[in-house]
Amino acid sequence: MKTFATDSISAPDAGRGRGRLNTVLLIMLTASVTGAISGCGASTNTAVRQSMSTGSAPVSTSASAMPTPTAAPISTVALIITTAPPPSTSAAAAPSTTSLMPSVVCMNLQDAQNAIHAAGVFFSRSRDATGAGRKQILDRNWIVVAQSPGPGTPISEGDAILSVVKNGEPNSCG
Repeated sequence: MKTFATDSISAPDAGRGRGRLNTVLLIMLTASVTGAISGCGASTNTAVRQSMSTGSAPVSTSASAMPTPTAAPISTVALIITTAPPPSTSAAAAPSTTSLMPSVVCMNLQDAQNAIHAAGVFFSRSRDATGAGRKQILDRNWIVVAQSPGPGTPISEGDAILSVVKNGEPNSCG
């Protein structure tokens, strides 16, 4: 006799009811197999299902009580093969740059970025004008002292470069 240790059974008389457990497992296995077969379109024997679920003896059913599957007549299928049109030889027009760089010198960095966003460009870069390489964490604490390109120049994403110093540091904005 094999015994199995599980975390969920810890009582000393856990061996009782093992026959019932085997019966339940057999019913569950039969039900899952029956469900899988019936899901595939095959017919199942209702007498077997009845005896497994109720424990009663199988009841004979006649073959005429079972529905007989019928196949639909095969119809003609037309297969149409088409080819894609040849690719056009004209080059796609490049998107026009309609954004113009606004004048942002002497604005705080946040307001300068907002002005560039309003012009239609959402990615700009900023640099520490002192050359110390400091990162601009709070944009309102920095002031723009130079810009590239100059005001009125057409720009696209990433073209705007703003040179900044911290508020209170010497600058030409006064």
